[in-house]
Amino acid sequence: MPDTPGAGMRPGSFALRRVVPSPTLSRAPAFWTAAGLLLLALAASGVPTPLYRVYSERFGFGPGTLTVVFGIYAFALLVSLLVVGGLSDHVGRRPVLAGGLLLMAGAMVLFLTADGVGWLMVARVVQGLSMGALTGTLGAVLLDSQHPDRPLGNLVNSASPGFGLSAGAVGAAVVVEYVAEPTRSVFAVLAVALVLAAASVVLLPETSPRAPGALASLRPSVRVPHPQRPGFVLALPVVAAAWALGGLYLSLGPSLAANVFGVEDHLVGSLLVLAQQGSAALGAILGRDVGRERAMVGGALLFATGVLGTIAALLTESIAVMFASAVVSGLGFGLSFLGAVATITAGVAPAERAGLLSAVFVVGYLSFSVPAIVAGTVSSSVGLRTVAEVYAGVLVVLALTAVAGVLLRRRSVRRADAAAAEPARSLVA
Repeated sequence: MPDTPGAGMRPGSFALRRVVPSPTLSRAPAFWTAAGLLLLALAASGVPTPLYRVYSERFGFGPGTLTVVFGIYAFALLVSLLVVGGLSDHVGRRPVLAGGLLLMAGAMVLFLTADGVGWLMVARVVQGLSMGALTGTLGAVLLDSQHPDRPLGNLVNSASPGFGLSAGAVGAAVVVEYVAEPTRSVFAVLAVALVLAAASVVLLPETSPRAPGALASLRPSVRVPHPQRPGFVLALPVVAAAWALGGLYLSLGPSLAANVFGVEDHLVGSLLVLAQQGSAALGAILGRDVGRERAMVGGALLFATGVLGTIAALLTESIAVMFASAVVSGLGFGLSFLGAVATITAGVAPAERAGLLSAVFVVGYLSFSVPAIVAGTVSSSVGLRTVAEVYAGVLVVLALTAVAGVLLRRRSVRRADAAAAEPARSLVA
């Protein structure tokens, strides 16, 4: 056996360090444990959505401040992705996972004790930093530990945000409706769960041997390997559109339900998030056997159709149409994002997985936060409904741009193949 950790291993193999200090899980349990940790972290990040209105009433702030509180989380997450997104490729997955989960538990404690907007923002910053450390690392663990004959890593990476965020939002909304001290109950339980999750990391096999360059990897950067760059650019518009819609629902969805459709119930506002994010997870699952470009094109077209339905719902003030459009756009979100992730990560080397996935999520969370903050800020002067209509129109254009990009690339490939075949036909003749 080679003395150097990881030496002699096949690319993409389930690499374990030579010395493992404690019993670890085998491949399948490790994969599903990582999936569970990802769902838990995402659920914790979705919990504040139905609580924003509770906090706005308690601390006296409007939609503009609400979206800043929402967006500052995404900015902190981006900083974390840029700085530590590829760190686990060098120091190992487990140290980064344990640190990220403990930091997330600290954020829950800050939420638990927050007594004003300032502390609320601090809690969101800490939560964003922790989620940035966890996102690329857990995504890489899923790719590392998936079964070679049944590769489910991209599927779980694509479906988890919808399941996790919607589960967190709806669960918190139920607590808001039926528990006297909702913020204390939710965050206390999550803090304990995250500490236990951090302790469970020791059971995961270490799938990334130590490699030099850990300090260099901390320089803020977006690392997209050269072979993956064409796919990254191709998928960029639909990734941006899908995540921007998710940002709108998660930041202003309950406010839209209350202010545009007259539905004040916290649970109904969160069910709107579930309709969109839950359908996104379902779209990824339904598209698991679809080719990556076909999934991206079909998903983008479905997404655009659903967003057009959102515009119709806003114009007619129909909450039923709004829910229907959320389901359709969510299905398109999940299918297109699955295709986009598969397109971007095709052929990526194991040692570059965490960095590449972090780059994908940098685009996602920028789209998730910046448009939502702008929408919340502008809504105070032009109205939430008008902002949402314009917002939706821009997302339709982005989704159709991605479709056009794929079709143009297919045409270019066909022309190149025809040109290459022409000399052969001439020689035969």
